[in-house]
Amino acid sequence: MPICASWATKATTDGADHRTAAGSLFAGGRGRKDPQTVFVAGATGQAGVRIAQTLLRQGFAVRAGVPDLASAQELARLASAYRLISPTEARRLNAVESDFEDPEAIAKSIGPATKVVVTVGAAEKGPDGGVVTTDEALRVVQAADLAGVTHVVVVYDLGAGDPSGESTYNVLDGFTSFFSNLFSRVQSLPLNEFLAKVVETDVRYTLIKTSLTDDYSPESTYGLVLAKEGASSTTSSTETGKVSKLQIAGLVADIFSNVAVAENKVVQVSTSSSVTSKTIEEAFSAIPEDSRRKEYQDAVAKAQAEEETRASQRTRQAEEDTTTVKAGEKKTPSDEAAASEAQASLENLLSRAKGFGTDFSWEKLSTQLAGVATQDSDEVEPKAQIATVRGQAKAKKLAPQRAVVKPAAQKTRPTPKQPESKPDVRPVFGGLFKQETIFVDED
Repeated sequence: MPICASWATKATTDGADHRTAAGSLFAGGRGRKDPQTVFVAGATGQAGVRIAQTLLRQGFAVRAGVPDLASAQELARLASAYRLISPTEARRLNAVESDFEDPEAIAKSIGPATKVVVTVGAAEKGPDGGVVTTDEALRVVQAADLAGVTHVVVVYDLGAGDPSGESTYNVLDGFTSFFSNLFSRVQSLPLNEFLAKVVETDVRYTLIKTSLTDDYSPESTYGLVLAKEGASSTTSSTETGKVSKLQIAGLVADIFSNVAVAENKVVQVSTSSSVTSKTIEEAFSAIPEDSRRKEYQDAVAKAQAEEETRASQRTRQAEEDTTTVKAGEKKTPSDEAAASEAQASLENLLSRAKGFGTDFSWEKLSTQLAGVATQDSDEVEPKAQIATVRGQAKAKKLAPQRAVVKPAAQKTRPTPKQPESKPDVRPVFGGLFKQETIFVDED
């Protein structure tokens, strides 16, 4: 299609210089931004080329991100030769070499632009470049955040395959996308995860969910239908509801002309032969703001409040511990009472000393106190003393000996006395003699 080659880059003499300038602008900070400059990521893609062309026709300056600067320069030469873009539009077009790999490199390519647009879909890296995935689109959004961009529009082509699992408008498109992703091994973020990461940035965004088709299809003459996310389709069974790439390019340009009505919104776009397209203000006024951004901000605020509460509790606990330690180091009530009593006694003593005349002095008082202290210490010494000086000296020379404790003597039990045995006397021979028998114990 000739329109794809109509404006690919600016004149060949200054393409490289502008790329260098983009890097210097980003390196210098977020200043020198131009509210009328838009960076188109994937500007050689099927939707990207039409978006850039439409933006130029509506008066915007375009920084076109292209994968190959030399090829873009040749296309620009052809576009100028065949008058496919006007000389005025060519002066507002600046091609910069940019891919989808490194957010910092993309941020340098964004340069002074305050608005960014990227399309997730097939053939959005150029005729032979392949699919732009949600992962790559997320890098563009993160780069926009680094570069201080105020608004990003993401066009999400449902017809190119929806990783989030949402149904497409055409069953055949679904089968085609399934096998395309299967054999190309393209792994990308589901749409919900993509949006969850987008809301973590500081960039205001508009996500357009649609199913794109060619410009020569019948749907290109239908009216646009804008509905909130998740709304049921109003398209009749005889219509596909698809949107041509030129129609989506016109919608993107209208959003950049009035970003306030489209900030932080997710919109489903389709077509219908029975409706008439509304103005951008009227169409977006019925679309509610995306709740994901507010939920994320509330979660962050809650986490910060909880962290501040925990920090306050830790500080208060540390103060209480310090107070407790200091209180432990203070004098006890009994010590304070003794000190007060001593102070009162001293004041009483001083008051009495004043009555004694001028003879009172601190030196005399200290001498008296020292004498009392010495007297007290003498009283503590033991009163028992050795009688004589000679005995005391002799006792000091004696070597110390260990005390020996003698065991107590054991008392022996007395043996009971045996009763004396009396002799047994008997008269014999008619009493003429006496017989005496003595018993002897051999023990």
